[in-house]
Amino acid sequence: MSQIHEKSPKHCAQRQELNFNKFKKLFFYLSILCLIILCFIILLFILNPSKPKFFLKEVNIHKFNFTSPSFLNSSIDLTFLSKNPNKMDGIYYDDFILYASYKGQKITPETSITAFYQGHDETNLISASLMGEKHVVPLLANEVQRDRGTGKLELNFEGMGWHRWKAGVWVSRRSRISVNCIIIMPFGIGSTLSYTSTSKHGIMCSTSV
Repeated sequence: MSQIHEKSPKHCAQRQELNFNKFKKLFFYLSILCLIILCFIILLFILNPSKPKFFLKEVNIHKFNFTSPSFLNSSIDLTFLSKNPNKMDGIYYDDFILYASYKGQKITPETSITAFYQGHDETNLISASLMGEKHVVPLLANEVQRDRGTGKLELNFEGMGWHRWKAGVWVSRRSRISVNCIIIMPFGIGSTLSYTSTSKHGIMCSTSV
C-alpha cells in the first residue's frame, strides 16, 4: 500500500524562503566578485600608464668649432615639446638632464632641467641651452670636416633622469626615464645650423621608461 505525504502551506513557505535566501547570498557574492574584477581592471589601467612623448621642436647652433683637435666648443639652444598622453595620470619629472652627442660621443656639458609636474593629457614646452667646451677624441675633428663636405650634420640630443607617476593621491616610486632625439641638419660653409619644425609637434624622440 502506497503512502501519500502531504506538505502543509507553512512548510512550502519555509522552503521558498530558504531558496530565496540562497539566491540572495549567491547574488551578493557574484556582485562582490564583479566589483573586485572591475576595481582590478581600473587599477591595472591607472597603474600601467602610457609612457610620455617628447618631440624636438627647434634647434639653433650658435657655435660649433674646435679650439684644438681635442676640444670642441659649442653653444646650442633647444626647444622640446613634452606630452603626457594619459587621461588619468600625472607625471613628476625629477633631476632631468640634457646633453648633445655626436658619433656616439658626448660633445656638450650636461644641462639640468628644473623639476616640474605635468598633469594628465598636458603638453609643455621645454627650453634648454647646451654650451661650453668639451674634451673629445682627436679623430672627431676629422669626422666633422667629412660631414661638412657632405653637407649634413647628424646630432643626438639625449635626456635622462627620474620620474614619478601620480594617480589621485597615489604617487609611485621614482623610476628612470631616458629620451633620445636624432636630427640631421644642413652643414656646410655658410650654412645656418638651425632647425624649426613646420609640423604641429616636431621630430618625435624615442622614450624609454
